[in-house]
Amino acid sequence: MAKINLRPWREELRAEKQKQFVVMILGAVIIAGGLAFLWKSDMDSRIAYQQSRNAYIETATKELDKQIKEIENLKRQRDELLARMQVIQDLQGKRPVIVRVFDELVRTLPDGLYYTDLKKTGERLDIVGMAESNSRISNLMRQFEDSEWFANPNLTNVAAADSARSGYSQFNLSVQQRTPEPEGEDN
Repeated sequence: MAKINLRPWREELRAEKQKQFVVMILGAVIIAGGLAFLWKSDMDSRIAYQQSRNAYIETATKELDKQIKEIENLKRQRDELLARMQVIQDLQGKRPVIVRVFDELVRTLPDGLYYTDLKKTGERLDIVGMAESNSRISNLMRQFEDSEWFANPNLTNVAAADSARSGYSQFNLSVQQRTPEPEGEDN
């Protein structure tokens, strides 16, 4: 006799395949959910790490800004101190100049002539004096020309003096002051 299988094997096979399909779908969903969770956790940790790095950079930038301000303040103070030191050095260097100018004024002064008024304006020295003769004034001007401390003497006025000093002439003279180069220095 022939064996006939009347059981619904096709439906069972279909049901079995459908179960396997559902299990595979559930497995794929669980694996996809796990991978999504791992990916999200990784992204969250990377974002947190980057935010911590950004915060560190911001604090380091603020510190560097403070240090830059301190450095600028120190540079400004240094420049101010250097400027003060330069002024002091200039004053120290010019201190003996006025002494040398007065010494040179005495050295260039010929006999029969004296000064009554001296006025310094910048590098120009205005002199008012009395002289026995015009030749003594000329001699004074030549000595100013030969001096290393004075240059360009300019006689502006010669007039006869009042009766108290008969024979004397009053003169007005201006001369430029110059500072000679120190000996032994090469430029």
